[in-house]
Amino acid sequence: MFRSARSYITLSIGAAAATIVLKLAAWRITGSVGLFSDALESGVNLVAALAGFWALTLAAKPPDREHPYGHFKAEYFASGLESALILVAAAAIAVTALGRMLAPEPLEQVGVGLALSLVASGLNALVAWLLLGASRRFHSITLRADAQHLLTDVWTSLGVVAAVALVQLTGQTILDPLIAIAVALNIVVMGWKLLRETASGLLDQAWPDAEQRQLEALLAPHIGEGLAVHAMRTRVAGSRRFVAFHLLVPGHWSVQRGHDLCELLEREITAALPRTDVITHLEPIDDPRSWQDGGFSWDDP
Repeated sequence: MFRSARSYITLSIGAAAATIVLKLAAWRITGSVGLFSDALESGVNLVAALAGFWALTLAAKPPDREHPYGHFKAEYFASGLESALILVAAAAIAVTALGRMLAPEPLEQVGVGLALSLVASGLNALVAWLLLGASRRFHSITLRADAQHLLTDVWTSLGVVAAVALVQLTGQTILDPLIAIAVALNIVVMGWKLLRETASGLLDQAWPDAEQRQLEALLAPHIGEGLAVHAMRTRVAGSRRFVAFHLLVPGHWSVQRGHDLCELLEREITAALPRTDVITHLEPIDDPRSWQDGGFSWDDP
């Protein structure tokens, strides 16, 4: 649909602005703190989308002298900011809900307010579906985090709508602030998960198990008969994948022959795993020093 990840995040910005207007209108009409908490979460969506646009713009810059590995990790700053904002929003929701518990108020024009909230939820669901597809296409944690946040917002909104309708049916106004507190707890869990993922990315987390198995399967046909691979390290940086390993070949091989094999492996890996940077190190398999990679592997004591 769009040609860049930034185009999708721009769509998210527009959707967030629209849902804020709709949900704030629903809150003002009904006076429900449950709907207020829902509107506040959409405010977090807007700030996160703006931060995501900045991060994707920076991540798209090519490597330079100061950043030879590129700017891909910029995406983690956006997801980190989003997780922090989520926790702040949760605290604000909880404070507002506790105040309403101490001084309950009846709800007004519930039907109109809930209709506006449902329209906003439908818009969020559509954008989240588009962003999830784009996150897989562009391998973007920013788009995936934004999509997951929007999906959580959708389920939260549906829960709030159902609960506010229950308040209207039963007349139990205490349910309204209780709903808001439940929303706050829900987004705290989401914020914590996103914060953990951000920290893992900044700490150069290894590839997911499925991708590592795919890499091992690619290398397997080339191992054996005097050939070996070891000291392999993988890491993820935003939309990019990095892998480095030592290729051990017979010592009597020419440099050209060993280089040709390295080139072959690099082409096969990048063809099967796009957006991957491969670094190989050629060593003679019959030299004991080739096996002495102390501190190079997580298996070392």
